[in-house]
Amino acid sequence: MEPKPFAPIAERLIAWQKQHGRHDLPWQNTTDPYAIWVSEIMLQQTQVAAVITYYLKFMQRFPDIASLASASQEDVLQYWSGLGYYSRARNLHKAAQIIMQQHGGNFPQDFEAIQALPGIGRSTAAAISSFAFGLSQPILDGNVKRVFARYFLIEDWPGLPRVEKTLWQLAEAMQPESEMGVYAQGLMDMGATLCTRTRPRCDICPLQEDCGAWAANRVKELPASKPRKAVPERTVQMLVLCHADKVLLEKRPESGIWGGLWSLPELGLEQDGAAWAMQALSMPSSGAEPLVQLTHVFTHFRLHISAQRLTVPVLPLQAQEPRWQWMSLDEAIHAALPVPVRKILQVLAKQHHVVSNAHQGQLALI
Repeated sequence: MEPKPFAPIAERLIAWQKQHGRHDLPWQNTTDPYAIWVSEIMLQQTQVAAVITYYLKFMQRFPDIASLASASQEDVLQYWSGLGYYSRARNLHKAAQIIMQQHGGNFPQDFEAIQALPGIGRSTAAAISSFAFGLSQPILDGNVKRVFARYFLIEDWPGLPRVEKTLWQLAEAMQPESEMGVYAQGLMDMGATLCTRTRPRCDICPLQEDCGAWAANRVKELPASKPRKAVPERTVQMLVLCHADKVLLEKRPESGIWGGLWSLPELGLEQDGAAWAMQALSMPSSGAEPLVQLTHVFTHFRLHISAQRLTVPVLPLQAQEPRWQWMSLDEAIHAALPVPVRKILQVLAKQHHVVSNAHQGQLALI
C-alpha cells in the first residue's frame, strides 16, 4: 500500500492538538518519565475517565521509582485493585526494581532499554520516549490504529499481523521531524475524542477532507471488527468461610487470572485450593448458606460465580503457608481483591452486622 501524502497530516494534527486537544490530564504538562510511564501502563486497555482516580491515588502512594520498587507486591496490587489486567501492576513493580538495580534508579532514556522493561511494548516505549525525552518514535495504540484504518481505508482487522505491519509502516512514514510529543498526543487525543469507535465527530475532524473512510462513506464500518468466536462460559463456587469477625482469604498464584490477589477458596477450577475448600465443607458448621450469584466478564471468557457462606465454630485451616490468611471483614474488603470478590464481601457486610460479644470480648458476624 502506498500511503497518501502525509506531511500535511502531521501539521494539521499538531495545530489541532495545540488548540483543541487535552491539556489538563494529571500526567500531562510534565517530562517526568516515571509519571508518564505509570499513566501509559494504566491507559493500556483502560479509558482515561476510569484511570484518573487510580492514577492520582497510585502516585500519592508511590511518588517515585524508589518508593514503587521498595513496596511489596501486595501493596502495589491493593492500589491497582479494580483497575483490572493485574499483570500490568506486577510488571510495573518488577520494572521499577530493575530500574533501581540496573539503571541506578534513573528511568532509562535509550529506546531499546525502555522497551526491554517488563510490560513495555514498542508503542508504550515510543509514547514515553516522545513525551519524556522528545525522541522521534512512532506510536500505534488502539486509538491510532482506528485513525489510520479509517484515514487510509484499511479493510481488514488491525489485529492481523500483516495489517499491523502495514500500520507500523504508516506510523513510521507519518512521523514529523519536530514536535513529536505534540503530534503523538494529537493522534491519541483525536482517536479518543473525535475518531471514536461509535459516534465519530467527522464534522470537526482536521483530517476529514482527505480521509478515505469519509470519502467512501464507510466510517462506521472501519476499522473491521475482530472475527467473533463463541465466548467460553466457566462456573466456579466460592466459599465465604466465617469465624467470629473473620473470613478466610487465599493468595492466588502469580500466573493465571487475578495473579497475586487475595481471593476466596474455590470449587470448580483446577487448583489445589479446591482441596482446602473440601476440607472446610467437611468440618462442623452452621451449614452452607447461598450468599450471592454474579457474573464477571473477562476478555476471553465469562465467569459465573456462586458464593456460599459457612460459619465454623473454630478456626480451621491453620495453614502454615502465607497464602492463607484469616482477616477481619473490614480488612478483607480493603485488601487487594478482584472486583467480584470485593462485591461478594460487600454483600456479606450488608446482610450481616457486627456486634459486640460481651461474654467473649470479641466481635462476631451474626
